[in-house]
Amino acid sequence: MGGAIARGIAHSTGYVLTVSSPNRHGELDSLKSQFPLINVSTRNVDAALGADIIIIAVKPWLIDTVMEELKGAIDPSRQMLASVVAGIDLDHLAGYAAADAHFAVFRIIPNIAIAYGQSMTFISAKNASESQINAVSGIFATMGKVQVVEERLMGAGTALASCGIAYAMRYVRAAMEGGIELGFPASQSLEIVLQTLVGAVAMLEGSGDHPEAAIDRVTTAGGITIRGLNAMESHGFTAAVIEGLRASK
Repeated sequence: MGGAIARGIAHSTGYVLTVSSPNRHGELDSLKSQFPLINVSTRNVDAALGADIIIIAVKPWLIDTVMEELKGAIDPSRQMLASVVAGIDLDHLAGYAAADAHFAVFRIIPNIAIAYGQSMTFISAKNASESQINAVSGIFATMGKVQVVEERLMGAGTALASCGIAYAMRYVRAAMEGGIELGFPASQSLEIVLQTLVGAVAMLEGSGDHPEAAIDRVTTAGGITIRGLNAMESHGFTAAVIEGLRASK
């Protein structure tokens, strides 16, 4: 996810970006070759010194080690800390500052489409002013859509948008396989399914309709669409989607 965020920022913003990793030299070289204006370093302290916003994107069990390394390089009164580390809450992040320091911290959950500028990103904050929230939200808004939510909704956001990418892919695969069974070659079937989804999104965004209202517009009494919808529901389509979301929260 760290690499995806770095690529998204490099594609979409004019920010000066420094990416660090002590171990992933190959990925740093790849980023530098793709985006020559990105600064790269194998020392995390180099990325933190002088930064306005420090984004931590590591495995959960590494965050305390990384933050211990950065302790002397961070100025909680001036800098903001943003974490995309799963399961690390705002209180934990705020705890990296001295007890008397006012440290603006953010939990951020993007999805992998951020590398293509189409993420659905959720942000929650602690000790942050409105201008700081706007600054962090503004960065991620250049790479898709952003919702600032209460921290209690971060798990639900992960299920709906981050895990949801995989669920959407599974629908695409299923519809593609159905198209093949109906007689289309695989590549043509995939193109049809993808364009159909693009059209569905455009309709909903353009009209502002509830999805069920949009369905009504393409469903006629006794027609083939309602037969297909009823067949899907008889096999648990809606229930399966909701149960999948509940399971991944």
